[in-house]
Amino acid sequence: MRIIKTIEELRPIVKGWRKEGLSVGLVPTMGYLHEGHKSLIVKAVSENNRVVVSDFVNPTQFGVNEDLASYPRDIERDAAVCEAAGADLIFHPEPEEMYFTDNCTFVDMDKLTKGLCGKTRPTHFRGVCSVVTKLFHIVTPDRAYFGQKDAQQLAVIRRMVRDLNFDIEIVGCPIVREADGLAMSSRNTYLNEEERQAALVLHKSLLLGKEMIVQGEQDAGEIKAAIVRSIETEPLARADYVEIVDPDSLETIDIIEGRALIALAVYVGKTRLIDNIL
Repeated sequence: MRIIKTIEELRPIVKGWRKEGLSVGLVPTMGYLHEGHKSLIVKAVSENNRVVVSDFVNPTQFGVNEDLASYPRDIERDAAVCEAAGADLIFHPEPEEMYFTDNCTFVDMDKLTKGLCGKTRPTHFRGVCSVVTKLFHIVTPDRAYFGQKDAQQLAVIRRMVRDLNFDIEIVGCPIVREADGLAMSSRNTYLNEEERQAALVLHKSLLLGKEMIVQGEQDAGEIKAAIVRSIETEPLARADYVEIVDPDSLETIDIIEGRALIALAVYVGKTRLIDNIL
């Protein structure tokens, strides 16, 4: 397995695979890989002849006063995860490689990016769409793999690929959780022992909402209120949002009659965590 740092070096490798008639999978990540990322790589390896993992902390998706500088990074650790999962290549560029100093072109989206995380992170998805578009053009994959934990991101990327006619299959993969239910996330490393325990309230509250639906509750307002009350039982937790939306359009649902996504973002101490359940 190789670690490639420049576009100029990467493109001929992928073109060589193409000449051999090989399929290519891409797993876009911001590094500091965990078992959730590994599951995406394993899935990609099972469905493609060659797999590229991008390992890039993308500055354009971080807002002012967010955790760009402190976001965890460890390329040696990441390389070990990728190799164990069967990846062929890591694309690990510097920001200067991905963005010209006078860069002024971005990919933006309306509607799907306005609610949920987009409400409090208004520039986030412009950065996500832009960097993913660049990775699609650089790697030219047949398939790209994203985790369901970032449900809004997955919906946004799927819509972008549809709207802009990318010839790429977007594969969504299930959330990978710790044994106690906490969704795996690179930001979990920010939590101290007490906060780590408090963070279990996210999954607990989602399961409460799911159980209400299973028992026949259709009023989304009632379910959201119950979830908020559940979160408020944990002193270290503060809800940023709790929403019930259509999984594809991300439009708010008032009465649950079909598929629904319960999504939430919660501050545990100073750390903002997201989770969801379909």
